Order: sequence, then structure tokens, then C-alpha cells
Amino acid sequence: MERRLSESNSRTRWYAVATRSRQEKIAANTLQALGIAHFLPLQSQKRQWSDRIQTINVPLFPGYLFVHIDPWTSAKLDVLKAPGVARFVGDRSGPLPVQASEIESIRDVVQRGVEVTPHPFLKEGARVQVVRGPLAGVEGIFARFGSKSRIVISIEVIHRSLAINVSESDVRPLMAIPQEIREIA
Repeated sequence: MERRLSESNSRTRWYAVATRSRQEKIAANTLQALGIAHFLPLQSQKRQWSDRIQTINVPLFPGYLFVHIDPWTSAKLDVLKAPGVARFVGDRSGPLPVQASEIESIRDVVQRGVEVTPHPFLKEGARVQVVRGPLAGVEGIFARFGSKSRIVISIEVIHRSLAINVSESDVRPLMAIPQEIREIA
């Protein structure tokens, strides 16, 4: 069997895969066993049961994971056959690629252990870059929520976003911020 983790060509891109309910980890484990490069961003959460509190890892984007494949190879079919996988996110022309910069921003946040909050998807908005602090270099959409400033990182293909609290002085705009984004409370 070929090892796909190191496979790299001009058609290899990141793609979002929709999973069956609560099957993200099962799908990710199968893809790992098949040697298909994938990314399942997880966050730690404390859960209370009647007799104990336990920390568990839950998907940042419930119902989705990401694969790095060339969709014109057998890898696409292998992904679709994996237990827990429902479909690729796309349109009539096929799977839609996810921007590598979006995946890298999510990876950076997960690796740095920063607390994140799910956030409603924002399609429009100014892109900003964090210039100092533990998130230096991360790009996203700047938004103000009451007295707090946040950077929102979005995966457009799956219409999901994360919001991270930042100091307004720690970000610099990459383009103008539309009024409707500034007024979100």
C-alpha cells in the first residue's frame, strides 16, 4: 500500500469532509490507518458526570474533519469509504478546497493551547493579523463584542468559525473593516 502522508503534487489540497454524528474521531483513526493526511482539530473541555469531572477532547468543528489529498486519485474513494465519513463538502463540480492558510491558522491556535469559542460564521469582514503575544502571525476577522475585541478564524467551506479574545492593540488590519462587523455586539 502506498503511503499518502508524504504525497505532494500540484493537485493536492485540503478538503473538508462531513462526518456522521459524533463519528469524527472514528473517521480520523481510519484515515490515519490508511495513511491519508488529515486534520481533526480538537479542544479540551471539562465535563461533569454525577460522580466525577473529566477532561475530554472534542472536535472544534463538530461534524467535520479535513483531508489533504489529490481528489483525482483513489484517495477520494478511500476517504468516502472510511467509517464515519458522510461526504465531501462541495458543489456539483465536486469537493471544494479549503485554503491552506485557514488550516494553518486553526493548527496554530490548537497547538498554542489558546482557549477558543465557537462563533457564528462571518462571510464578510476585514482580515487582521495578530502582531504580538502568543497568537502572533495568526490571521482572521476582527470583530468587537461589547467591550471585548476578538479575532474570528473561519473555515469558509464548512461555514464554521472560532472566536479568540485579543487586545485591539495586538492586531493590525490587512484591509478596511466594514461597519456591519464593527457593530456586532
